[in-house]
Amino acid sequence: MADAEAAKKDAPKKDAPKKKSGGGKPDLATIAGLVLAVGGIMGGLILEGGKAKDVAQVTAAMIVLSGTIGAVMVTTPLHTLMGAVKKMGLVFFERNENPETIIEEIIGYASKARKSGIVSLEHEANGIQDPFLRKALNLAVDGTDLQVIRQIMELEISLEEHHAEAEAKVFESAGGYAPTIGIIGAVLGLIQVMKNLSNIEEVGHGIAVAFVATVYGVGTANLFFLPAGNKIKARMQRVIQNRELMLEGVASIVEGLNPKLIQCKLEAYLTQEHAAKAAKDARTGKAGAKTAKQPQAPAAGAPAAAQS
Repeated sequence: MADAEAAKKDAPKKDAPKKKSGGGKPDLATIAGLVLAVGGIMGGLILEGGKAKDVAQVTAAMIVLSGTIGAVMVTTPLHTLMGAVKKMGLVFFERNENPETIIEEIIGYASKARKSGIVSLEHEANGIQDPFLRKALNLAVDGTDLQVIRQIMELEISLEEHHAEAEAKVFESAGGYAPTIGIIGAVLGLIQVMKNLSNIEEVGHGIAVAFVATVYGVGTANLFFLPAGNKIKARMQRVIQNRELMLEGVASIVEGLNPKLIQCKLEAYLTQEHAAKAAKDARTGKAGAKTAKQPQAPAAGAPAAAQS
């Protein structure tokens, strides 16, 4: 029994399953912005005496959306179009990529490399979830020259940025086509109106319905397509900034800099919001440490011997 227990203790432990990185938390700014924009427009329509069903035209929506998507498909290569569809999640969800967490992770690797050498990071490098940081640290562990590491990883950053711009341009193209397709829908509606000029009531109703396509075209372009393209660009700029942070951290580890110096260097990548939060946490931690070290005053009424 003792030998069996010893064997179990000496047996290598299985690695814990890696946690899958989630899609992030919902972007409240996007959701609130869409609700405010659509609600304000519909509210203004109702205040002017209109009704929601006045703009609820399935035919107009079909003309605008199908025409816009078709035009984008003609303009954009298929692989870029598929990438843009996948990037749509970035419009409604925000990635959980906190630069403070990245800095803490890099400082941990730097501390271990300074104590045991950079080769000691081989096991940790293979277990890193982020593919960019994993690749950069593996190159460093393999003894690759720092200049070569920078060239390889900067090329990867440049290509990723180029792909992101191409995918964001898909939404910008849709924002350019949608108003024009809306005008086409309005003209098609007016053609049907011209067939019934003998009935004035039908003419007025037909003209109102025809212009709904224009509303759909201009509305989808300025309320979703163009803002979505800009939101994707903003998201990818944050990703690129985090990639640069990782590369600078790995380069500092290769150079053998002091972990405290590396931390001061990487804190330049923090935004004002993250920097203020980090400073507040640091002050709170120091205050807690001082409170823990401060001796407690003797209780009132305690014996003199105990007080001495």
